[in-house]
Amino acid sequence: MVTGMSGAGKSSVLKMLEDMGYFCVDNLPIQLIPKFSQLAVESISTIDKVALGVDIRSGQNLEQLGDLLINFEENNLPYEILFLDASTDVLVKRYKETRRTHPLAREGRVDKGIELERERLKFLKKKANYIIDTSMLLIRELKAEIDKIFLEDGEYQNFIVTVLSFGFKYGIPADSDLVFDVRFLPNPYYIPELKPQTGNDQPVYDYVMQAPQAVEFLEKLEDMLTFLIPNYIIEGKNQLVISIGCTGGKHRSVTLANAITKQLKKLSYGVKVEHRDIEKDALRKK
Repeated sequence: MVTGMSGAGKSSVLKMLEDMGYFCVDNLPIQLIPKFSQLAVESISTIDKVALGVDIRSGQNLEQLGDLLINFEENNLPYEILFLDASTDVLVKRYKETRRTHPLAREGRVDKGIELERERLKFLKKKANYIIDTSMLLIRELKAEIDKIFLEDGEYQNFIVTVLSFGFKYGIPADSDLVFDVRFLPNPYYIPELKPQTGNDQPVYDYVMQAPQAVEFLEKLEDMLTFLIPNYIIEGKNQLVISIGCTGGKHRSVTLANAITKQLKKLSYGVKVEHRDIEKDALRKK
């Protein structure tokens, strides 16, 4: 069962599941789900994977879904719930970009409709097997998470870490949760052969990481994040933006962002790295 906030990506996920061989039905009336489930079970030889899209469009009938799920459990009919979420700010922005009307805000403000929807879907989120916050995810990154859950059958943890390199000269990223300044490290900018390169290039990476301070910083940062992330999860946080900055966002910050990303991937969290300012000081050979 694919559900969640309107605008969080449910339609995209149903298309992904369809590509995986799931028989997908969106917005099936709640009253028809028992009959549909019965038909799916009886057709097990031809339909072995089913995905139902359920959302706030079901209106007051959505309340019947709780009783229906209890009935499934009593009759040993296995099901899983994937809940797609996103922050209110992101959902409002998506609605403004698409110029669509929120189902619960046809004559009012979108943000009010979103909060009302969040309240009505709370019971489904509590029962969800998987929760994905799509606020910071690109479509390809969302697909990677869906593949991990339903295709690869790999271990999934509902926590997305974005490691973001940046240059202080261009400003601190507004969505940062944690900000670290690595301008204390030796600067490849002053080495002529390294200046045109970036932290994605091995010579720059090696130059920065050969400094004892870089190795010690990486160890201390990994130790701190190993402590912080489980506690963030306990508090209900499902994403973390770690911003690492140097002067121009091209050498030291990129190197350390890549290094900590590699370490965090060993902890089985969803991790991605972005380099916001890496091209802004790029030197082009004439």
